[in-house]
Amino acid sequence: MKITDHILCKKKNSLFSFEILPPLIGKNIKNTFFNLDRLMEFKPSFINVTYHNKEFIFLKQKNGLLKLKKISKRPGTISICATIIDKYQLDVVPHIICKNLNKKIVENILIDLNFLGINNILLLRGDNLKYGEKFFPKKNKYKYAYDLVKLVNNLNIKKNYPISDFCIGVAGYPEKHIESPNIESDLFFLKKKVESGANYIITQMFFDNKKYFSFVKKCRIEGIHIPIIPGIKPISSKKQLNSLPSKFYLSIPNELVKEIKKTKNKKNIYDIGIEWAIHQSKELKNYGTKIIHYYTMDKPENIYKILKYVF
Repeated sequence: MKITDHILCKKKNSLFSFEILPPLIGKNIKNTFFNLDRLMEFKPSFINVTYHNKEFIFLKQKNGLLKLKKISKRPGTISICATIIDKYQLDVVPHIICKNLNKKIVENILIDLNFLGINNILLLRGDNLKYGEKFFPKKNKYKYAYDLVKLVNNLNIKKNYPISDFCIGVAGYPEKHIESPNIESDLFFLKKKVESGANYIITQMFFDNKKYFSFVKKCRIEGIHIPIIPGIKPISSKKQLNSLPSKFYLSIPNELVKEIKKTKNKKNIYDIGIEWAIHQSKELKNYGTKIIHYYTMDKPENIYKILKYVF
């Protein structure tokens, strides 16, 4: 079932979905299943599975020197999707990012997804790697997410075998992308993704619902009328007050900052994050939001508590 069909389904009043990470290299899938089993109680509509680009790591050589190398720390996105379908009979949304892709690689990915019966995807540009590497694609590679959207939307292997019937999701940024000069520029590129064939938007996390409401309003004014799914992540530590704004370009309401800073108990901070996300979720539902997306970061306990009170 396509994500847009889930949203339009009149039989369901309010829906939720969540995002998981593939296991790290050297880890098995048992922990992933353990985390998913907890959340199945609430009957999610779909599950997103992230794709992780190669990252820089230091490898120690025989001579004792350190060598900088790029490897993928979390491979297996499509395989994880297949196991979720088999075990839970749920719709899945694999992430696909621009980095290191060309038309043939995209075509092969879509063939695999088509064989598995997966017809939902989330297309992203992808983040820059660590250590300052900028996102400059090589020849015949894709620079922007809208390039990838356009390719997938138009791609056919043969005349009688179309593989482009995918429900395409893209990312939206209520407070703008960290590399964008302003929100107007960000909306310009978001609209290009929609015009290229995107079917729905999932937002970056935010902690002030007013930012989301304003973002939706601005999108509608710009002629962006596809569904915009809000993304929620509960704060779970004091250091995230600095790390999240610096990494994702987002603001954290002063009320929440004060509440977290005045406590030294980690458990209390964890509970504050849960309570704030519950408040956000309930307000979004009252606003009329059809579906809410949660970023679990493979830590389902706080998401479980949120869902218990919201759904």
